Amino acid sequence: MAALIPILIVLLAGVGVAVQPPTNAALAKISGSLWLASLVSFAVGTMVLAAGWAALDRTPLSALKGAPGWAWAGGLYGACFVAALAYAAPRLGLASTLTIAVAGQLVTAILLDHFGLLGLKVEPVSVARIGGVALVIAGVLLVRRG
Repeated sequence: MAALIPILIVLLAGVGVAVQPPTNAALAKISGSLWLASLVSFAVGTMVLAAGWAALDRTPLSALKGAPGWAWAGGLYGACFVAALAYAAPRLGLASTLTIAVAGQLVTAILLDHFGLLGLKVEPVSVARIGGVALVIAGVLLVRRG
């Protein structure tokens, strides 16, 4: 049962990832600015996270003092992801946009795992892992042709 909770949390997060691009694309269309829409998305997210941190955690900011330089780049990746998907979803369709994004994530994940980069445990590339990613890439092609 304990293993089910993180799976459910990630499934719900996946729902959020699916509805975020069209939501942000709507803001971009209405405002005429992809950048303003992405900024609003991050501002709302920042407010939610700040409220959660203040109510539930309150770890002091000084705890971040020893973080490596690369650990500060997460917001950059997130901002680029939000803006890219808000741009691509109305042009490619949501299913194509998300399958392309997942394919890129999985290829990168296999490389990061294989080399144990960014503090990850080494998980060597295997035929099964490559096959799984190949199936996702085939899925991208099928969704694009669909």
